[in-house]
Amino acid sequence: MVRSKANAMMNSKSYQAYQNSPYKSKKHSTYFDVYDTLFTPYIGKDITFIEIGVLGGGSLFMWREFFGPQARIIGVELNPEAKRWEQEGFEIFIGSQSDPDFLENLAKQVGEIDILLDDGGHTYEQQIITTECLLPHIREGGLLVVEDTHTSYMEGFGFKSRSFIKYATNMVDRINKRFSKLVSEASEKRVWGIRFYESFVVFEVNRKATSVASAPTDNGGKDLDAKDFRHADNQAYEQFLNKSQSMSALKAIPGMRALARLARHLIALPSDIKRSKRLKEYF
Repeated sequence: MVRSKANAMMNSKSYQAYQNSPYKSKKHSTYFDVYDTLFTPYIGKDITFIEIGVLGGGSLFMWREFFGPQARIIGVELNPEAKRWEQEGFEIFIGSQSDPDFLENLAKQVGEIDILLDDGGHTYEQQIITTECLLPHIREGGLLVVEDTHTSYMEGFGFKSRSFIKYATNMVDRINKRFSKLVSEASEKRVWGIRFYESFVVFEVNRKATSVASAPTDNGGKDLDAKDFRHADNQAYEQFLNKSQSMSALKAIPGMRALARLARHLIALPSDIKRSKRLKEYF
């Protein structure tokens, strides 16, 4: 099994491009299948591709080989030494991905973006602000891809009540509020859909689709007046729920959950608390 998985990775087009890059790059072994799935439709096309986090330069050459010479490959990096890659024909922008002014200026200079790949600092603040600022600049049919989202389950990347995965799942709630019986001002129309992979969150932009009003339809077929059994098993579910709740005795102890939340808050770093307040508007 391990050998077959290794062979699959070896046959991946993105993995081959990764291996052929003349400069160092680091990627997890599970990423290449995701890259191939998401990015293969763009190969050989005249696209604008931006990657955030490119200091070593290896990924720039990887994406140039993967997409082909028609692709415009742009790197965003905080370290000014990355400017060296302009000599290789890449466009490089130096600035912080957690700075909205920098991101807006980037979008203004670059124009519409087909694919944005966030492989930057992986803090929740960086990931959320990058997504919020650049989603409006993704071209119709384009993708905003955030990788290394496993940091949402790790220490040292921000206040966990404001993690990137929580932000993304909140957006899922807002996408579903486009449904006709749930429509509200909180519905999400910048994003058509969101895909989750291991360590990846992918935002798909299709504004035409999000503008379609949700309404029930009927194909006009013959109606046999079949009895609706959809809710016939509600009683069994209620019994299961009651049994599950009775097994959670510890959680039922008064004050236990509040005590746990207080403990998490007390051990949080001051910088995490500051970032958490900054991100509150996105939750």
